Amino acid sequence: MGEISQEAVEKYLEENPRFAKEYFDKKLRVEALGEIFQNSPLSIKDSASFTELTQVEESAVCLELLRTVQEEAGSVEVMVHKALQRLAQLLWADRCSMFICRARNGTPEVASRLLNVTSTSKFEDNLVVPDKEIVFPLDIGIVGWVAHTKKALNVPDVKKNSHFSDFMDKQTGYTTRNLLATPVLMGKEVLAVVMALNKVNTSEFSKQDEEVFSRYLNFISIVLKLHHTNYLYSVESRRSQILMWSANKVFEELTDVERQFHKALYTVRTYLNCERYSIGLLDMTKEKEFYDEWPVKLGEVEPYKGPKTPDGREIIFYKVIDYILHGKEEIKVIPTPPADHWTFVSGLPTYVAENGFICNMLNAPADEYFTFQKGPVDETGWVIKNVLSLPIVNKKEDIVGVATFYNRKDGKPFDEYDEHITETLTQFLGWSLLNTDTYEKMNKLENKKDVAQEMLMNHTKATPDEIESILKFKEKLNIDVIEDCEEKPLVTILKEDLPDPKKVELYEFHFSDFPITEHGLIKCGLRLFFEINVVEKFKVPIEVLTRWMYTVRKGYRSVTYHNWRHGFNVGQTMFTLLMTGRLKKYYTDLEAFAMLAAAFCHDIDHRGTNNLYQMKSASPLARLHGSSILERHHLEYSKTLLQDETLNIFQNLNKRQFETVMHLFEVAIIATDLALYFKKRMMFQKIVDACEKMETEEATIKYVTTDPTKKEIIMAMMMTACDLSAITKPWEVQSQVALLVANEFWEQGDLERTVLQQQPIPMMDRNKKDELPKLQVGFIDFVCTFVYKEFSRFHKEITPMLNGLQNNRTEWKTLADEYDEKMKVIEEEVKKQEEGNTIEKAAGDSGGGGDDRKSKTCLML
Repeated sequence: MGEISQEAVEKYLEENPRFAKEYFDKKLRVEALGEIFQNSPLSIKDSASFTELTQVEESAVCLELLRTVQEEAGSVEVMVHKALQRLAQLLWADRCSMFICRARNGTPEVASRLLNVTSTSKFEDNLVVPDKEIVFPLDIGIVGWVAHTKKALNVPDVKKNSHFSDFMDKQTGYTTRNLLATPVLMGKEVLAVVMALNKVNTSEFSKQDEEVFSRYLNFISIVLKLHHTNYLYSVESRRSQILMWSANKVFEELTDVERQFHKALYTVRTYLNCERYSIGLLDMTKEKEFYDEWPVKLGEVEPYKGPKTPDGREIIFYKVIDYILHGKEEIKVIPTPPADHWTFVSGLPTYVAENGFICNMLNAPADEYFTFQKGPVDETGWVIKNVLSLPIVNKKEDIVGVATFYNRKDGKPFDEYDEHITETLTQFLGWSLLNTDTYEKMNKLENKKDVAQEMLMNHTKATPDEIESILKFKEKLNIDVIEDCEEKPLVTILKEDLPDPKKVELYEFHFSDFPITEHGLIKCGLRLFFEINVVEKFKVPIEVLTRWMYTVRKGYRSVTYHNWRHGFNVGQTMFTLLMTGRLKKYYTDLEAFAMLAAAFCHDIDHRGTNNLYQMKSASPLARLHGSSILERHHLEYSKTLLQDETLNIFQNLNKRQFETVMHLFEVAIIATDLALYFKKRMMFQKIVDACEKMETEEATIKYVTTDPTKKEIIMAMMMTACDLSAITKPWEVQSQVALLVANEFWEQGDLERTVLQQQPIPMMDRNKKDELPKLQVGFIDFVCTFVYKEFSRFHKEITPMLNGLQNNRTEWKTLADEYDEKMKVIEEEVKKQEEGNTIEKAAGDSGGGGDDRKSKTCLML
């Protein structure tokens, strides 16, 4: 039998496929599968094409690629290189390449990553290192076109394709005749473009080649997608860490922008993925001082002609901070950096500050526009490769600095994700400047407030001459300077000069301030502190007490009613309630001291208008205080006086005592807001009801004094009773005071009409002044009666106030009735006159001559 040729065997097997399958299953399947599942892959002839592969051999190729994915999980390029090697073999392509797609400066681009991959080439020879990358935009070449259209492309003859560019051929010295290119997509994003070049033995890639290319590209796609997903996770993780730590650090430092930036940037250094970064801080001065402009205007100095920021500032970096992360970590802070500092010598930070652009530069030293150093920048031998520079912009969109990042740690250029991360950081830092700006403004406002307070004190605080008019130390002690006087002689001469409380009726509810001068009321006020025995007990310096009392008097404005006389009357009534009304038994001496002082201060610096007017006019006080506007202002004013040691009558109290006094000041002064009166009066009534049921005075005292809240409620109602006490005075006093109150209301009504262009309510309307008696009766019934009726129930000693109120109501009711009768008569007369006019008109319409019936406007002919 002759020798059988290979062609004859192949022909026989093709003609007898059933026999071929049975023979393979019997003789070869076990051997083939055994080789596949061993560690050594199945050997495939290098010359074998896809059509020459058996199904088992194709499975072996797939398994080999899967093993590569498993073994080389850390290097995406190695895995893709292995797949491209097999593709080059299966497609009979001369070589394969992969280009990655990315974006820089908002522009997409492609860059060579694996070039000239053949079935036998080495990975090291095919990998394109970052500084040797060939980069071009999407509008150049077929690779760019595939990345742009996101569609596969089979080009039989590149010379006949309009998108072909010989850019790559010139760079590599290779001649491309035909190619097969396919994008690798993740969603709508192009990750890479894979190419097979120059079909061997034939002129073009076939449809079957396209199918094979697409099938085996799935391995590359999986690898690239997995790598990209991991990269995105890393990016988001870095971004969140940067934001978290930046937020943590910027709020630690509010006083200084440099320290704020430094703390944040140093903390996030490990997440920035670069070898160095520098922060250049810009001078924020927009306008020079006039004296700095004189040399320019005189021609002695050349005017500035350099670049400026978008808002017109000269670009002057007053400080630069360098963060060196390669080798030994180091931070360098350079105030007033020179122009030839390595960070600025390229001109990039200045360009970014001028235009506000983000600049991402690949192979920066080769750039022709900027002059980066091509060699080492310092003694460490470090060289600039890739640069990413961004402006730091505050909330007002002013550029406050420039952040520049150098050389990604993995050697690759900065990509769009690096841009996003660093932009997030710089935006956050820029916006965080709002904290330091606010802190600086707050500091300035605080300083302005201190200056204003100092000016206020200078004009408000009692002068030495004013103090001497009360405390006559020069005249009686023959000492020129009060500081040289001892305390006891000062107490003695002051007491001698103060009025007798009985003569001026300071203990009486019917006390009237009209016979006493305003200067005399200061002395009366001083007398009240001596009467409750707090001056010596709490070691109040006489000079300080006198100065405080005189300063409080000066703090009241010269308005019609809410002036010093009203302030004193409230203080005197508080004293009378404590002493004559016997309410002092519920309070300690310290509490009585605070209550009396707060009563004197309760309306200090009153403007003659109420809280509603403050809100309607949107006054600074209304913007400062949300509720109880004027009352809170009176409280703050009072506290301001006490902050001055020469006015602090509580200076010798311990800390706890002083805090108690401040709390009582707040309760007492805020309680004078009548809007709060209606909230507290039912609570007061319940206390009075409970006290009425007590069998002994001791039980009542214990019931009240053991609960601080009850004491505060009673004190708050006492302040209301004091504030309204003018309504309880004898008629001859009350009628005059009521006119003062009404005049102040009418003055506010005039302001509402002229300034606010609003119609005032009847109580404020000067045109309705005749209704004053009726309004007074309503005020007594609706507001006042409850206060004094309950206090009379609480303490019989306070009944004179209720009696005075009732007497005044009778007087006002009489005047109101007279007014009503008068108005009734006037209305009747008006009504009669209107009826008479109606009758006359009717008579005129029914009677009269013929001429009267003629039209006055036309004639009928």
